[in-house]
Amino acid sequence: MSDKPRSHGRLSISASLAPRDLMEERPRLRGAWTARIVTLFPEAFPGVLGLSLMGKALDQGLWALETVDLRPFGEGKHRNVDDTPAGGGAGMVLRADVVGAALDQAATGTPRDPARWPVVYLSPRGRPFTQEMARRFSQAEGLTLLCGRFEGVDERVLQEYGVEEVSLGDFVLSGGEIAAQALIDATVRLIPRVLGNQASTEEESFSDGLLEHPQYTRPAVWKGRAIPDILLSGHHANIADWRRDMAERLTKERRPDLWRAYCAQHGRDPDGDQEL
Repeated sequence: MSDKPRSHGRLSISASLAPRDLMEERPRLRGAWTARIVTLFPEAFPGVLGLSLMGKALDQGLWALETVDLRPFGEGKHRNVDDTPAGGGAGMVLRADVVGAALDQAATGTPRDPARWPVVYLSPRGRPFTQEMARRFSQAEGLTLLCGRFEGVDERVLQEYGVEEVSLGDFVLSGGEIAAQALIDATVRLIPRVLGNQASTEEESFSDGLLEHPQYTRPAVWKGRAIPDILLSGHHANIADWRRDMAERLTKERRPDLWRAYCAQHGRDPDGDQEL
């Protein structure tokens, strides 16, 4: 029995200063959208991104995933990547020189224009991640994601590299790897051919500023609950109207913030339509 450490990911990850291509045994289409992740835990990838339609698209080379291991850029014998906070306080902070060197490596061969290749730090203090942001990222050539740990990253490296801070919500995770997978999933599924049926992304929650309407399937009656008759009518115009009405109703009830923005965009009074 070998004492060689085993990776928990799809591939074993060895320490290297170069981005590790998690598709090196797979085809990659020319110009495929690419995610580069700077992380202390490259073995966390691809994780759920290697499953289902997302994983199939990864295997087919429709998008690419690379990791940049932060540890080899560390200082000293033990490759330290963090230090105590300036001014005192609990925890540790990722060093600017270490993270900067990793970001330099991650930038190899990528455009300098942030519109073509954003550099993103997953942070609870960042701008909330939205469907529109995912759409913007999907239209770039790729992006670099910095996964934080401990108390965060030295502010100077974020300023020096013009890093865009993005938050998944008002909560704190132990690190940015889970958030990175969520952001990549939301982004990659918007790339043509990844899901197979691109029309499905046009009818989802947030695609037009509204929450998605309720969905039903067989059986027609379950535990005394029936599918609404209109969905079985075959009258597509009426079905479309019903779905729009339900989407508006749910959005108004559950997300007043989205409802106000939707009404402003369409010149409607958010306090009107009392029957919704």
